[in-house]
Amino acid sequence: MPTTLTPPDAREQPPAPAPARPPRVPAATWVIPLILGAVTVFGLWWIDVRPAALAAGFEDISRLLGRMFPATTGPVPELAALVLETLQIAIAGTGLAALVSIPLAAGAANTFTGPRWVQSLCRTLIVVSRAVPSLVFAIIFVRIFGLGPAAGALAIAFHSVGMIGKMMTDVFEEISASPREAVNATGANRFQVFVATTFTQALPQMTSFVLYRLDINIRASSVLGLVGAGGIGVALQRSIGSLDYPRAAGIIAVIIVLLLVLELISNLVQRTVSEHAGDTEHSMAFPPGKELASPGWNAPRVGRSAGLLAGVVLFVLSLSALSISPDRLARGWDNAVAMLTGFVPPVFTAEIALGIFESLVMAFTATTFGVLIGLVIAVFSTDHLVRVPVLGWALRGVIVVIRGVPDIVYAIVFVAALGLGPFAGFLALAISCTALASKFFTDALQNIDPGPIRALEAVGAGRLQAFVSGAWPQFVPSFIGNSLFTADLALRESAVLGIVGAGGIGFLLHESVTSIDYQSTAGILIGLIVVVVGVEYMARWARRKVI
Repeated sequence: MPTTLTPPDAREQPPAPAPARPPRVPAATWVIPLILGAVTVFGLWWIDVRPAALAAGFEDISRLLGRMFPATTGPVPELAALVLETLQIAIAGTGLAALVSIPLAAGAANTFTGPRWVQSLCRTLIVVSRAVPSLVFAIIFVRIFGLGPAAGALAIAFHSVGMIGKMMTDVFEEISASPREAVNATGANRFQVFVATTFTQALPQMTSFVLYRLDINIRASSVLGLVGAGGIGVALQRSIGSLDYPRAAGIIAVIIVLLLVLELISNLVQRTVSEHAGDTEHSMAFPPGKELASPGWNAPRVGRSAGLLAGVVLFVLSLSALSISPDRLARGWDNAVAMLTGFVPPVFTAEIALGIFESLVMAFTATTFGVLIGLVIAVFSTDHLVRVPVLGWALRGVIVVIRGVPDIVYAIVFVAALGLGPFAGFLALAISCTALASKFFTDALQNIDPGPIRALEAVGAGRLQAFVSGAWPQFVPSFIGNSLFTADLALRESAVLGIVGAGGIGFLLHESVTSIDYQSTAGILIGLIVVVVGVEYMARWARRKVI
């Protein structure tokens, strides 16, 4: 029987590799959009967003805008004094928050070697202060300290501790442990080790965080007057309340110009105080001096020192302008004790649950619209797909102006035009989310690697094909992360729009404080904190699953 012999080379060949499988797409990639889509559809039904209602609403808004012009500012000296008061509130509040955040961040960091309960307490304070919006703190402090800028500065300070403290904590944890261990080996105590190593290394980044927060706080302080906490918002509230719409339009224009100018100044200051600003010859923070152990002086160091001195002077002047006397502090302490004791036991009713639920629905529905519209604006603002430079610059300018108007100002206008309810709040949040998302998306698209796009175009791919295959895969992580961040911010803002009648829990919160129903106030605050923190943890989980 003939036998077929296999050549030796054929027997020694390894088995053919299995065909490559495409990478597995995480289930969260399509589950999360489906959930958000379902929530959006439900939100449109809940808020009663219909094409006919939108058309009628735009007609009402057009008539209101027509009544606002020609705009006027009223007495200029009075308005200038309120603008100055707004700046003082923001500077004093940011400075107080920075001073408080340093020890809190040091205690909350993983590098803290003290008692564990101190670390837990510091972390809890940072989380709670970040979860409660500044306007909510303003309502509480107006009740404690009375009307005026003192309540506004404290509201800014308490809310800012959450963000500044969290960022400082992250910086403290990322610093190398070698210098800390070396100083600790010399016998220095815990405070000396912290100042000589952690604080010194983190100072440039801390300065950047504080300046960034100051920019945000100036925007926030411009509307605190709506609840009696001082600033230019007082004039805006009076104008809206007296139906003086031309003056309201003028005040809104002043707020926009003020915020745009301050944003420009903030960017310039941040570049000046940067650790290596203008230092092209040395990578160190300070140039060499005449002696080896002594640092020298150059233009960047002079600028940083002058900026620090100017900041300290402005903080002291702003703090002194708040008129916080010992008698007022004593009365405020008594009111605070009465409020805190009145919090117990907290009351959480079905009406409160419905208000918080409405805030959630408004926030997520507006986020979906803002993300979709913002994505279109970002695509037209960059040159990866649509290469019309004039259009891109025009869209960016419009977005800067839109971002200059606080959310609650939009809510005031929509409530005046459309009446009370969540529809006005949804429109205000949708505009804010669109401006925020488009800025994030534009920045992300500008920072992607253009190499794959150019390579695809070089082999004959069209612009759309090059964008889908070369740009979009790089952009997806930023798109998801920034969308979740936009939703988180929208939820915090939706919690206060009810103060001006734009739906959500804000109306019940304001009413409970003014009517001294502190048990309901406690229930609302606890509910807000639980929801905001829960959404924040869900966003972190989604980022880990998708990005």
